[in-house]
Amino acid sequence: MGIEYLHTMVRSKDLEKTMAFFEMLGLKERQRNESEKGRFTLVFMAPPEQMDGHNDVEITYNWDGDDKLPDDSRHFGHLAYRVDDIYALCETLQSNGVTINRPPRDGHMAFVRSPDNISVELLQKGDAKEPAEPWASMENTGHW
Repeated sequence: MGIEYLHTMVRSKDLEKTMAFFEMLGLKERQRNESEKGRFTLVFMAPPEQMDGHNDVEITYNWDGDDKLPDDSRHFGHLAYRVDDIYALCETLQSNGVTINRPPRDGHMAFVRSPDNISVELLQKGDAKEPAEPWASMENTGHW
């Protein structure tokens, strides 16, 4: 008996904002399913080079709202992505209004949150980058 990873599902209060956040990380929409009967939309996003359906974030958006969503999705854990240039990505996110909760002080790891409070870990591909400003002296903000 085997097991195969398929995707991670996160709920969204604002589909467009959530998709824009994941697009800043480099993910692209792979598939979209809309259910008129169930009144929801599912959007599957993945890195462009991993569009095989095995590395997806499934964003679930309920058309009539979702008052059951907690204000803080900390119980979820986090999503993790390996990135080519952690400093460049954190700069892009920050310049688009995303708070860098745990800056990449070590040139290796950072944490940010999506508009729906989903914690996302970013890990530098290969060896850690040399510590650099403004990241090296930046304090943590909030929690992740």
